[in-house]
Formats: sequence, structure tokens, C-alpha cells
Amino acid sequence: MANRIDEVTAPRRIVIVGASLAGLRAAETLRLEGFSGQLTLIGDEPYPPYDRPPLSKQVLSGWLPVDHITLPVQVKLDARWLLGVPAKRLDMLKRQVVLADGQTADFDYLLIATGTRARPWPDADEAALEGVCSVRNRDDASKLYKLLSQKPQRVLVVGGGFIGSEVASVCRDLGLEVTLAERGPAPLGGALGTTIGSIVAREQRKYGVDLRVNTVVTALEGNGQGRLRGAQLSDGSTVEADVAVIALGALRNVEWLFKANLSADERGVVCDTYCRALDNKGDVVENIFVAGDIARWPHPLFHYEEELLAVEHWGNAIDQAETAAHNMLNPSFDYRPHTHMPNFWSSMFGASIKSVGLPTVADQVVITQASFGMRRFTAVYGRQGKVVAAVSFNAGQMLPSYQTLVEQSAPFPPDLHASDQPQTFAPQSAGFPHAGHPKYDTGAEPNMVTP
Repeated sequence: MANRIDEVTAPRRIVIVGASLAGLRAAETLRLEGFSGQLTLIGDEPYPPYDRPPLSKQVLSGWLPVDHITLPVQVKLDARWLLGVPAKRLDMLKRQVVLADGQTADFDYLLIATGTRARPWPDADEAALEGVCSVRNRDDASKLYKLLSQKPQRVLVVGGGFIGSEVASVCRDLGLEVTLAERGPAPLGGALGTTIGSIVAREQRKYGVDLRVNTVVTALEGNGQGRLRGAQLSDGSTVEADVAVIALGALRNVEWLFKANLSADERGVVCDTYCRALDNKGDVVENIFVAGDIARWPHPLFHYEEELLAVEHWGNAIDQAETAAHNMLNPSFDYRPHTHMPNFWSSMFGASIKSVGLPTVADQVVITQASFGMRRFTAVYGRQGKVVAAVSFNAGQMLPSYQTLVEQSAPFPPDLHASDQPQTFAPQSAGFPHAGHPKYDTGAEPNMVTP
């Protein structure tokens, strides 16, 4: 398909599959950049686009009602909304999306932004016990909020990634007893490595969390009347709990694409730096774009030969959606590459955590600044002698300077001579699981091009 250079070849019908943050921002960008044709948004949930980060924090704590997290629509979209029905199949020859209820949506250009869903508990009967839930969408958060409001005797959190740790923090803030079971040696180990994760573990225990590391929940137990009563752990112990939060990471919503001629598997949909999808031969599909959690793409800064990035972060979803929308409406010589610097933030256990770069590709880490007994510190991550990321705890004001180091691929360890630099300034192993090692929740991880 030829690149568009005039109105004759401009798209008249654009379909966006995924009516969440990325889908909404793409739709707004299309209208702002002059698209006046038919715009259709398809979403599997019945709700208009809403903000997900508050679900595991402000909504659970009661600070923010779940119906107050709807994302603002900043421009008049004049769009056709097909909500509450997931996409079932993509027909690339007919340029048509088929929905689960039989409806169809024809397109000239398509944006795939179907994101992720919570990884379910593997035993369906145990997952159906009253008191067992996840935290991924509005309904999940509403259900868990009601359960926590009933003041359970103990909450069991299965998985020590960001979602699991945030939920555990809220539970402690509410005065609830909580046990957190993490497969690896430290919470947040998949996202920050076990060296920094060990500091997180210490803070969680100080906060009153019954943290069980190197431990797997092997079974959830009911009371014979369909309600959760506890769990069995891999170390042979048991935990009594009337609420269990399953936080085992995410699954990408790609199944509806498996019969299409796209480079798509459980790791996501491969696209080029301009957000154009690739087919299963690695060739660009000119009229299909990808954005958000489901996308896998080459980043010019993190250009390791064997890796594509899949970043499940709020800021990336916005930037990638805007880039994809821009490129849909412009000829190739005016395409913008997607060069978003990965970043994320979280708050838990009285700490504000912020990151720039990609910690998960690092082989070493060093604490560059620290004070107040490690309640405030910054860690810098390195790979093969270059700075690739920085993470701050209660010290986010310093991150712009560290971002510059990441952007410049500065030498690691950095020679900062900070006034609050620890006396022992020695890089350590970052402590990430080896390739293929199971882990609950990584936040952002490189994905191998070949299995």
C-alpha cells in the first residue's frame, strides 16, 4: 500500500480496538491533527475510558470513588463507540474487525491497543471462591473495595510486584493484617532487581506486612460453603485469610489476532519504531498500527540485538498512541519515531518511587545518594558499563539529572561526588532473574524476538 501524500489516499475510516488510555489519546490526536472521517472505538468493558493507576491505591483506600476515575475527553471525538463487546477476529484482507457479538467494523486504518488483563489464578474452582479477586479493571477494584470495607481478619496477597505491593500497602493503611507471598527472593524483584528489592522487603516488614519470600501459594482453600478460608504455601505452612488478592502479573490481549497475518504472540504485537505492525514475515503492514501495553518495538537507546521493548506504563501508552495517530495521517517522510523514555511511578509504604530508563536490562546497580537511614535514596542501574536507568525513593526531584545520564548512555558507575553519597560506593549485581525464570510482575521487561 502506497504512503499517503494527498487527500485521495487519506483514510476515511479509522478503527481503534482498545478503548482505554491509549485508544482515547489516539482518537483525540486524530481529531486534533485534522482527521474528519469515520472514527470507531471498540472496547471489551462497558465503561468509557478510565484511569487505571488509582485502582490499586486511591480507589481501594476509599479516597477516590471508582466512578470518579473516568478519563477526561479533551476534544470532540464524534466517534462511534462499541463498548462491552471484545474484538474476536481481524480480517486483514477485508479490512474488517469482527466482534464477539457478530458486529463488524470496517477500516482503512486500524490501531491495535487492546492492552492487558490480569493473569488469573490457575485453578478455576479456587478462583471462584468468595473473597478471591484481582485488581485490573473497575469491577475488580469495586469488588475488592467492598471486601476490604468489611474489615477482613487477614488479606493474602499473591505476588509481590507493583500491584501486589500497592495492595498490601493500602491494607496496612486501613489497619488490616496482610500476608504477601512472593515467588522470588524479594518484592519488586522482577521490576527493580533483588538488590533494591531487599530494601523494599525491609520497609514492608517495618510497615507490618507478613512477607513470605521464595514462597509460592500452592492452593486456596474454601470453608465448604464457597468462601475462602485460607491457603497452603510451598514451605508447608498455611495462612488463614478471608480475602486473597491475585497479583500474578498480566496477560496481553492478543488471542483475537492469532489467525491474522501479524507478528503477534503472547508477548504482544511487534511493530517498528513508527508504530506500524509487522506481519509474520517481518514486513511492515502500512495500514495497521500498534500502541500501549500490547506493543513490542525497537527502542534506539535500548537497541540490544535480541530485544524488543514491551512497556506497561501510563506515559508510554500516551506517547505511543499519539505517535501512531500522527503517523496514520502523514506521509512516511513526516513520520515520527516512538522514542519514549520508559518511566514509572508508584507510592507504597510511605514511599514515593519513581524510575527513568529500563532497570530490567541492567546487570549492576549502585546507590549514588542516600539519607535518613535509606528512607530517601537514588539507585543507578548499569549494563555493560553504561547507565541504563535510575530509581528514586522519596527523591524524585533528582531524576531529571539522572535521566540525562540515561539518555547519554553515560559511563557506569557514574562519577557524581554527591554530598550524600554513601561511604561505600560499590556496584552490586542488580539481581534480576535469569532469562526464562518465572516471575510474578515486572512492570517493564525486554522481550526476545525469537522464542
